[in-house]
Amino acid sequence: MSAHLRKRTLILSGHDTSVALEPEFWEVLEDVAQSQKLALPALVAKVDSARTPPHSLASALRVYALNWLRQQLNTDTEA
Repeated sequence: MSAHLRKRTLILSGHDTSVALEPEFWEVLEDVAQSQKLALPALVAKVDSARTPPHSLASALRVYALNWLRQQLNTDTEA
């Protein structure tokens, strides 16, 4: 694993699952979870259940975070 990635272990569907992401992505995902009034593991489980193979969970989380940030930018520019 690359030194710049931060690994977290979460329980998804009753199984330990490890995900390695850049710290910046974890920070955004924590913001998303807070905005949706979810715990981070619940948000990760939500993303996991919506992803389609062959996409990795790490990739799905990065895309989810990016799309959330884009939505925030669009909301800010429309106001």
